[in-house]
Amino acid sequence: MSLDIISREPGDTGASATAPRKFRVLVAERNPLVVSALADMIARDGRFDLGENVTTGKAFLEACAQPGPGFDLAVLGWKLADMDGGTLLTQIRQRGIDARVVIFSNDHDLSILKKCVRLGAQGFCYQFDDPAILFDTLIAVAHGRICIPYIDVTRINDTPLSRLTTREHELLSVLADGWSNIQIAARTGISENTVKYHLKNLYSKLEVRNRAMAVALYASERSNSPSA
Repeated sequence: MSLDIISREPGDTGASATAPRKFRVLVAERNPLVVSALADMIARDGRFDLGENVTTGKAFLEACAQPGPGFDLAVLGWKLADMDGGTLLTQIRQRGIDARVVIFSNDHDLSILKKCVRLGAQGFCYQFDDPAILFDTLIAVAHGRICIPYIDVTRINDTPLSRLTTREHELLSVLADGWSNIQIAARTGISENTVKYHLKNLYSKLEVRNRAMAVALYASERSNSPSA
């Protein structure tokens, strides 16, 4: 089934849709104050019923494994007690879980939004948005649409690694495999000083200071890639 994408302009709350039935919402959030606020708002809105509350990604995955549809859509905080939203979205994808997910983030970092879209989140809201935006997003996602804040969708896959050349990708790959500068020089036929020069340029592009940070970034990008 094809999905419509709703990209919200800043300040645009969208139009509320009338739901023919109540949608059951699962909330995964570690902050009890946020859970309490969500529960109160959902109780006041006749379009939704609050289902289970969980604080960990593990508990969310267990809820998804239960027989029968326990919820229609889920509101996930970006930081749970045991993992972040990116890790949980990756788990959802890898396990083939068919869940409609709205990320409810308290962090305005644009890279988080882009990561969530790449990993298949159907909706995204900020905790400091007007509550009407959250409910319009929930309604859109409940009806099979994608609803995210305004973003240049052509830059969704623009990550630090996407700026590397093919040779730089190869260099980063062998770094991740534990190759030393001497090994790289011997196996590529260049001097160790040239290897150091290429590594310096690589670190600059990735905006990291050393080999360990570059490898950590490489591992993070690979684990959060939809094809990983």
